[in-house]
Amino acid sequence: MDRRPFIGVSTYLVDASWSDWRGRRVALLPERYTAYVQRSGGIAVLLPPDSPERAPEVLARLDALVIAGGPDIDPAYYGESAHPLTDVASPERDLWEVALLRGALAAGMPVLGICRGMQVLNVVCGGTLVQHLPDVVDVDVHGGSPGCYGAHVVRPVPGTLVGGLLPESELEVPTFHHQAVGRLGAGLRVSALAPDGTVEAVEGPGFTVGVQWHPEQGDDLRVMRALVQAATAAALDAVVLG
Repeated sequence: MDRRPFIGVSTYLVDASWSDWRGRRVALLPERYTAYVQRSGGIAVLLPPDSPERAPEVLARLDALVIAGGPDIDPAYYGESAHPLTDVASPERDLWEVALLRGALAAGMPVLGICRGMQVLNVVCGGTLVQHLPDVVDVDVHGGSPGCYGAHVVRPVPGTLVGGLLPESELEVPTFHHQAVGRLGAGLRVSALAPDGTVEAVEGPGFTVGVQWHPEQGDDLRVMRALVQAATAAALDAVVLG
């Protein structure tokens, strides 16, 4: 296979302003996500919210799926009422990303969830979330400040896929989140932790990985390069079997 793999990346659907245009509804994604894919050898394909019924058609044209960061998933998806600080302003995105993830997992497609994306992955697998992490940790190092990413240490778990990609005993990562994994979803295992015990990465069968931090905000391409390699291998296998 001599083509770069197509990596689908989910997007926001929000009101935004630019140039002379104000309050226009846009499908939006920070540029660092697309650069992260491109620098790692893939072709980034933006996936704005669409009808959930179209997810299989979209996935059939992709080699891997990335669920990007963003606002909180509606806690109704895991059977809870919303915390006062839970942001549930993206119902179209919730529906779309849940459909994409269910289809990708069923097909064995390589998947990477980033921040919100890891949380949606855990929920799709039957898990729950801690809706406001500062309620349960002594010192909150996870949230950054408004409009700015923070940084904290994570500890990859040896013997896991993430632990193999990031073999350091600990590393500092860009971070911005106020929610976290509660009950772990079926078929997932923890593959990195913060020193305070917060789950910072999960993984499942094949290349199914979620990271709670924002690797696209830094220069470490190892996780995305691994996704691109897995997507390339899967596409090659499909050609051979076809």
